Amino acid sequence: MIKKITHWAELNVVPFLIYFLMRFVWLTAQKKIHHITPIDESQYIWACWHGELFISPQAYRKLHPKQNAYAIASAHKDGMIVANTIKYLNIKPIKGSTSKGGARALLEAMNCLKSGNEVLITPDGPKGPRHYLNDGVISLAQKLKLPICIISYQASRYWQLRSWDKFVIPKPFGKIDIYAQSITLDGLEHDEAKKVVQEAMLKHTII
Repeated sequence: MIKKITHWAELNVVPFLIYFLMRFVWLTAQKKIHHITPIDESQYIWACWHGELFISPQAYRKLHPKQNAYAIASAHKDGMIVANTIKYLNIKPIKGSTSKGGARALLEAMNCLKSGNEVLITPDGPKGPRHYLNDGVISLAQKLKLPICIISYQASRYWQLRSWDKFVIPKPFGKIDIYAQSITLDGLEHDEAKKVVQEAMLKHTII
């Protein structure tokens, strides 16, 4: 019984508390969004590093507040906590990952995109290596001929966890510079496209 209650709390209470903290930091921070390229109402595949999930989904909703959105999230407990947290931002989960056993998740993501929805991906998730770009986001973008929109950020003050992704939690009342960049992969071979996206994602991230 205790295990069931604990499991329920982990998947329901913890996501709400995380979301509350996310919103508190977001609302108290001095934020500036830098559009490296124009970001309009077009459909994108969105990408951010796993360690930046505290801010990036909120930045996405600032840029695209009304679009129907899905996010690929691991079916493991940590991924379910993430999925249940971003539901508060009206981002629905796609269970799976872009690496281990990711074929079903990528197929579902492709179907979502074909239906006109947007998909958010952490290409180094769910277990890393940190800042390593898995192939899934590139394959989706090239097959569907959709641009990838990268979100990254720099924070003036932050905590950084000792997890594999060195998860970043900006401190309240600090300054956050958010960078958004759209990349079109037309005419690029897979490896070349991967290199372009990898370099762009690393340019403004917290190392």
